Amino acid sequence: MNEFQLIDAFVAAFHPPPPPLGPGDDCAVLPPARALTCVTTDALVEGVHFTRRTFSFEDIGHKALAVNLSDLAAMGARPRWALCALGLPDGVNATELRAVAKGMAALAKVHGVELLGGNVTRAQQLSLTLTLGGVVPPGRQPLLRSGARPGDVLYTSGFLGDAAAALHLASHRRPVPRALALAQRRPSPHLAWGLAAAPFASSAVDVSDGLVQDLGHVCAASSAGAELERVALPLSPTLREAVPPPVAQRLALSGGEDYVLLVSVPARRATAFERAVAKRHLDAHRIGRISEVPGVRVDGLPFRGPGGFQHRP
Repeated sequence: MNEFQLIDAFVAAFHPPPPPLGPGDDCAVLPPARALTCVTTDALVEGVHFTRRTFSFEDIGHKALAVNLSDLAAMGARPRWALCALGLPDGVNATELRAVAKGMAALAKVHGVELLGGNVTRAQQLSLTLTLGGVVPPGRQPLLRSGARPGDVLYTSGFLGDAAAALHLASHRRPVPRALALAQRRPSPHLAWGLAAAPFASSAVDVSDGLVQDLGHVCAASSAGAELERVALPLSPTLREAVPPPVAQRLALSGGEDYVLLVSVPARRATAFERAVAKRHLDAHRIGRISEVPGVRVDGLPFRGPGGFQHRP
């Protein structure tokens, strides 16, 4: 297929709106914004973030969108639109490309995301670079990393360590339970949780590179520190069965690719926050607090070692 046939094959999965809002013109045209708009971009690159040996083409499309949706969730934003730039190596056929689009389109439909355009180019490795836009509900401000204050309570929106455990087990040539494999290949962005937390939280970040590392970003932006309790780390039953407790705790602290949300909530609002989340049948795991002492401490001791994944240029 030529470039335009490739674009048509990919876009067909999304049922986009007609021009000028959808793909087909030199630019996408957005309607006037009635609320603050949050924009994020992230890439999924073969050999760095996935391999075709372990990921299906639908997995690739799903995860490329999910990691960007998680960023919007951390801002307390509702996703609205996406742009997608494809880097396609020789040998990717139309059926495989449609599978990528199918995986992405299914998740886009769940969260109301419209594909507005993008680009396609030849590349050495398969890659997807997405730019997403979302809006903060009227009357609210986006959640930032810089609002945490000493005494705030720290919560996560889900289990930690599952995705890293899948990679850990695979690297040791051990069977990977399906639940852990799915956590790594098909993360679920916690958008509803982010919206529920937004009226209460003082800061937020999505845990993509490791709990300690991403919490460190909050601490740096807020000129504060944090205290974590190892026993409070939310570990899934599958993770507890798959690896010894010390390994599970290490993966939860610094494994990465969890794509859960981490928020700080002022102590005086903690009970109301927990009730609001429970009312929506969601979980909130209390794991520690913001402190005045710089850095991240675990059980009262400074955390030593790598706190998460380091991206190298």
